[in-house]
Amino acid sequence: MPHHCELCHIDLDRISVRRGGQMLLQDVSMHIHCGQLTVLIGQNGAGKTTLIRALLGQIPHTGVIRHVDGRGLDIPHLRTGYVPQHLQFDREMPLTVRDYMAASMTKRPVWTGVGKKTRAAVDAALEAVEAGDIADRPLGRCSGGELQRVLLALALNPAPDLLVLDEPVSGIDRNGLKLFLETLLDLRRTHHMAILLVSHDLRFVREYADHVILLEKSVLAQGHPEEVFASEEFRTVFGTGEEEEAES
Repeated sequence: MPHHCELCHIDLDRISVRRGGQMLLQDVSMHIHCGQLTVLIGQNGAGKTTLIRALLGQIPHTGVIRHVDGRGLDIPHLRTGYVPQHLQFDREMPLTVRDYMAASMTKRPVWTGVGKKTRAAVDAALEAVEAGDIADRPLGRCSGGELQRVLLALALNPAPDLLVLDEPVSGIDRNGLKLFLETLLDLRRTHHMAILLVSHDLRFVREYADHVILLEKSVLAQGHPEEVFASEEFRTVFGTGEEEEAES
């Protein structure tokens, strides 16, 4: 009898990406469990962004990505939400947070006005990520942490099976960081959502991650944060003292 994980999960089986004759990822296999915060770590060039792009269907790859239940049966139509590291836009653009959200959630041009139904949906989405108070603020006047919560609100509509975040906490002040992380942990708990987050902040990883995956074009180690941090593979990648430097 094959062994099956008891949790629903996203199953990556031997994912490989080759481009221009160079192997960017090779035989990456992992489970991203529902109701857990899985954090992907590794040095620059380890393939973290490539793996995310493969998950999002943005680049061709070999191997199989499946959404399966606790019995190992396929769940169709994996819905994925994505929060990028930065939002690129013109900060002088006269656009409020509500306008930006409405433009992303409806086909109606925002210059014609935001309808009552869309307005209610936008406000509810912002409230869900503790950002209801910035709905009328110009997008260009939002802090880094506030912009990340706006992007998170968009990624959660419609509610995804897998939430992917690429370095979402870089450049955020400590207060914004604390609020953002509390929001993520609440989502994990209340929606039983699978969350994959890329981070270079090893202090954050040790404190908040349920599961850690160390990547260097393939999976070198994975498991509980303390197990991965204590592994020979971690010391090989980051070296003695690198953990403390990355945390500071």
